[in-house]
Amino acid sequence: MMKFNPADNIQDLQYFGEFGGVNPSISDSSTYTFLSAKTMFDTFEGNAEGCYLYSRHSSPSNLYLGQALAAMEGTESANVAASGMGAITPVLLQLCAAGDHIVSSRTIYGGTYAFMKNFLPKLGIKTSFVDITKLDVVEAAITPDTKALYCETVSNPLLEVADIEGLAKIAKKHNLKLVVDNTFSPLSVSPAKMGADVVIHSLTKFINGSSDTVGGVTCGTQEFIDALRNVNDGASMLLGPTMDSLRAASVLKNLRTLHIRMKQHSHNAMYLADRFEKDGLKAVYPGLKSHPSHELYKSMINPEYGFGGMMTLDVGTLDKANELMELMQERNLGYLAVSLGFYKTLFSAPGTSTSSEIPIEEQKEMGLTDGLIRFSIGLDNDIERTYQMMKSCMQELGIL
Repeated sequence: MMKFNPADNIQDLQYFGEFGGVNPSISDSSTYTFLSAKTMFDTFEGNAEGCYLYSRHSSPSNLYLGQALAAMEGTESANVAASGMGAITPVLLQLCAAGDHIVSSRTIYGGTYAFMKNFLPKLGIKTSFVDITKLDVVEAAITPDTKALYCETVSNPLLEVADIEGLAKIAKKHNLKLVVDNTFSPLSVSPAKMGADVVIHSLTKFINGSSDTVGGVTCGTQEFIDALRNVNDGASMLLGPTMDSLRAASVLKNLRTLHIRMKQHSHNAMYLADRFEKDGLKAVYPGLKSHPSHELYKSMINPEYGFGGMMTLDVGTLDKANELMELMQERNLGYLAVSLGFYKTLFSAPGTSTSSEIPIEEQKEMGLTDGLIRFSIGLDNDIERTYQMMKSCMQELGIL
């Protein structure tokens, strides 16, 4: 059997524009006309293939992007949204109702954590946050009311690795849906091929890669995507997190270079993590042998795309972290900014930024220290030059 390679699936997609363009034409319309009233009725009922009614329901540009992302993840279908949270929240609301329960990784994106911890209880949905790396702990948290397991392939910001195959077995055993946020590891990991039921991405990050838009996608079975889009009770349809056609077309163009970018992100991150660990800093990167889940992650990834572009360094204190980030920005090494996947390096102290929704005592419990800096390593051409410049900043501040 041929090995699944997501980049090949993306490459093999060909769309033609209305006038023979090499890019599909963008439909800049919110509503669509019909030659007969019956066709409008059939389209509203979802029974008219290739017809469009209203852009909140679907549009050609969104469907093109959805098809490409489904091909990338190896799922039957996909639905794009206006943000990562616009993909995550409908999925959980589609799977769960009042009285239901979710078992989630404790280290996840702050917005996802806040949604589960603070918003879902208003709807009668509870969440247990656990150490996702311990399968026995995960299984012990399951109750008769549990409907979903939720994790990130590589967690934000601690870079813990989820054993997706192990979690999938637990989910199947208890008749649960395994939902995996794969934002940190596109192309490297294909969760659906390991048993995940639903795969989510924030398109804002690596997939788009230019920090000029926000977007999200849900990849899954045709049945589940149809349920999300159902005009009567579909969470994606009724909550309205619709992606704009122009943005969908832009993301689709950037998706074509994702394989090249991921290789460079991974190469650069591996280089820096290795050098700084040898310098004596506490570096966390799944490609390092010192990472507790290195062997697991190595067995999960498509090695062609490496271990990803995310790493963390602990420089001791929040003051030192802030000083270093400000100095690195001043030296044009990158930007003190949240998010990831940009062609320049981005760095932030997650405890006071992307994970600030998590209470301080819980941050400490999970090992999120004050001096931790999360790096999204860029596409730098000469990574040795970058290393020397970063090291010089650290030496000036007494970190090294």
